[in-house]
Amino acid sequence: MLTLGGLAGLVAEHGDPSELPVAPLRIGDTTYDVTDSPVVMGCVNLSRDSTYRDSIAVSVGSAVRRARVMAAEGAVVIDIGAESSTAAAARVGADEQVAALVPVVEALVAENVAVSVETYEPQVAAQTLRAGARMLNLTGTQHQDEMLDLVAEHDATVVLCYGGGANVREITDVRLDGDPVPELVDHFAARLEHARARGVERIVIDPGMGFYYGNLTDPMTRARHQARVLLSGFRLRAQGVPVCNALSHAFDLFEEQFRGGEAFFAVWAVLGGTSLLRTHEVARVRPVVAAMRELVAAS
Repeated sequence: MLTLGGLAGLVAEHGDPSELPVAPLRIGDTTYDVTDSPVVMGCVNLSRDSTYRDSIAVSVGSAVRRARVMAAEGAVVIDIGAESSTAAAARVGADEQVAALVPVVEALVAENVAVSVETYEPQVAAQTLRAGARMLNLTGTQHQDEMLDLVAEHDATVVLCYGGGANVREITDVRLDGDPVPELVDHFAARLEHARARGVERIVIDPGMGFYYGNLTDPMTRARHQARVLLSGFRLRAQGVPVCNALSHAFDLFEEQFRGGEAFFAVWAVLGGTSLLRTHEVARVRPVVAAMRELVAAS
């Protein structure tokens, strides 16, 4: 797929990504121009069930330290979550999530680090936004109206994540036959209209490639599908809002060098027009983004 012919075919069929304007990414008091180059979101997991072991923080101090390092490495926002979305992960109640997340949010906000919280629970969203989180990574639709109202109340940014169920913990399938993008476009068009009707102005969309799906358990099938969607991300930019993508590490492709996997997939994401790169490996991904920006500017 990643050939000159393949890339030329995408552009010939769907247009040049550079000709699709996208709104700036606004987080707190800062605005990022993501028209030509994406920015990086660092990821810290407070759940011990998270599959990316190197991202797990076992205490408030550990989470703050990891986030502080990621911010220094170039992450513009740190995404934290207290429940893994993998199928085998334990469920974590809202009270327990709040207890784990709020001290981390408060500590990072005190250091002027922008924080995103990944959740589908209204109680978690309310408490972490009140604590100073500036972005809600919304991984469910069950309580969408309440969540959007909280985002509007706090003038926060919302990441609307694609999903077929009420929340990310419900196991669904993705489309593997044919073109998956039109379904994504329809999904987000409706949700964008709804979010704006509830007063939300700062919106990002995420096709959900980092989540678990019932028909993507084969590692190679999953990696191929993720790559395909990453490279077609510019087609979602037609919605006019920034596109976020979680970068795959594809352990079965890279094995003991898996920590470089997200940097590899960052190339696909940048070529595909992603605006916000969610990664566990900021130190590896950020230089790739910078290098691609410089090379394009020099061409």
